[in-house]
Amino acid sequence: MNTHYNFHTLFTFLLTIICYTIPLISAVGSPSPINIWPKPRSFTWTIPHAILISPSFTINSPSHRYLTPAVNRYLRQILTTNYTPLIPPPLNLTTPPLQTLTVNVIDLTAPLSHGVNESYTLTIPSNTTTATLVAATPWAAMRGLESFSQLVWASPVRVAAGLVISDWPMFEHRGVMLDTSRNYYPVEDILRLIGAMSANKLNVFHWHITDSQSFPLVLESEPELARKGSYGSGMVYTGGDVERVVEFGLEHGVRIVPEIDMPGHTGSWAEAYPEIVACANMFWWPAGAPWEDRLASEPGTGHLNPLIPKTYDVVKNVVKETTTLFPDTFYHAGADEIVPGCWKADPTIQKHLANNGTLSQVLEIFINNTSPYILSLNRTTVYWEDVILDAGIKVNPSMLPPETTIMQTWNGGPHNTKRLVSAGYRTIVSSSDYYYLDCGHGDFTGNNSAYDQPPGFDQKKGGSWCGPFKTWQLIYNYDITYGLNETEAKLVLGGEVALWSEQADPTVLDSRIWPRASAMAEALWSGNRDETGVKRSAEATDRLSEWIHRMVSRGVKAEPIQPLWCIRNPGMCNTKNPIF
Repeated sequence: MNTHYNFHTLFTFLLTIICYTIPLISAVGSPSPINIWPKPRSFTWTIPHAILISPSFTINSPSHRYLTPAVNRYLRQILTTNYTPLIPPPLNLTTPPLQTLTVNVIDLTAPLSHGVNESYTLTIPSNTTTATLVAATPWAAMRGLESFSQLVWASPVRVAAGLVISDWPMFEHRGVMLDTSRNYYPVEDILRLIGAMSANKLNVFHWHITDSQSFPLVLESEPELARKGSYGSGMVYTGGDVERVVEFGLEHGVRIVPEIDMPGHTGSWAEAYPEIVACANMFWWPAGAPWEDRLASEPGTGHLNPLIPKTYDVVKNVVKETTTLFPDTFYHAGADEIVPGCWKADPTIQKHLANNGTLSQVLEIFINNTSPYILSLNRTTVYWEDVILDAGIKVNPSMLPPETTIMQTWNGGPHNTKRLVSAGYRTIVSSSDYYYLDCGHGDFTGNNSAYDQPPGFDQKKGGSWCGPFKTWQLIYNYDITYGLNETEAKLVLGGEVALWSEQADPTVLDSRIWPRASAMAEALWSGNRDETGVKRSAEATDRLSEWIHRMVSRGVKAEPIQPLWCIRNPGMCNTKNPIF
């Protein structure tokens, strides 16, 4: 029996009953002055008004290990919000006050995993004391609770009424990737990020835990990796820390997907196991050598040596314990940026090359020894695109069947997305041209001649390889299925914005991510176009400013996108007047 299909059919039937007599307004037509971010797929509000929320307001919901904490969290937020909008909504108050939000969940047993149904319908009627939230799963209920919370404002607390919202995401995978190796982020900062992700209806935290610079993950099976490879005992993630992050994610409907990047980006492993790491602790770009002969793409050298048996003893311990710590069915195995110079510098690999071997064969040996093992642990492996698309070192795609492998693209924009899906791979889009949040802050290397130039020179990308800075509008307007046919587009699971941390740490975490991740969140939830197919970023501007204001009121230090004057003077900050 196809349980998912049956539940989806039942849920759709219930939505039809609820909404049958009400003409639906498309997401772009959701009425002002109350907005929800990301904008719902359909929003019906025939006579806009508001009702007070009773001081004894309750949320009635079925008991569930993770939904119950979410309900309690939202109840506290709703009753204590006292949120003051940038422009107070001119809505009439009617009676009686709202006493109860009743939550009905169709499938209470659905696990939080890729593809889980996030559909919900929220109804806040007029002239009644009860609102209802019908959700397909507990995780869908969390999305609906968030929408309800954004309809609440002022003191005494009131909520928009006389409305029906029917909502579901366009893309199943909507994420943020954070690199915690190059600079360390305390657990509290990670939790704040996950909480903000949930508020934006993002559902995947891709945790790039380790890299050449540090190995902060404490593993019982390989304790020396963190003891020697981290930045210090106060800058590690213990098993207890990971459990806390995973549980927090579940309570917020956010999956935690770990990435242990290998065989490249593993210089930090050499502190514990120098014998299995090629070119470790060498200067990354030998003096006078061309770029092609560098040992790494940035300071911090080291690749695992696939030709040494001990490599796999350590790797399999790392993989096994990581999958034990992280229950999600996705496991990100990295495999990006294999730099030829690093492997060529190793005597063992030199011997292999002297016997007519190739570096692609070296990578294939590594993938052959690790990919089946990850699969044996009931995980779907995610790789960066390089493993099959790199111009020089790559494996034969037949080694990584699309049925058990997901690719994540970061180069080439729509072109590389097309290459992956046309080969049959499910794909996560993280194009550096649009979704890299670290771009545009220059380069972090010292004595860089790019910054010693005469006045008047063309700065171009300002020394940042992926510059310029990716604005929220650039992110919002990006269509991740651009240039794909219908069959290919179905293989795009969604997207992730990425914050690499060469020049980021907790002091700038919130402002680097928010509100630009919010822009992607709406584009992937309900799209970036109105019902006529026109991009709606201009319409989204005032709504995003209001959403930033609400996020800041919740403790997220999102950066502004405009002066306050703009939202108080609607349309005056556009480049073109839409009226004339």
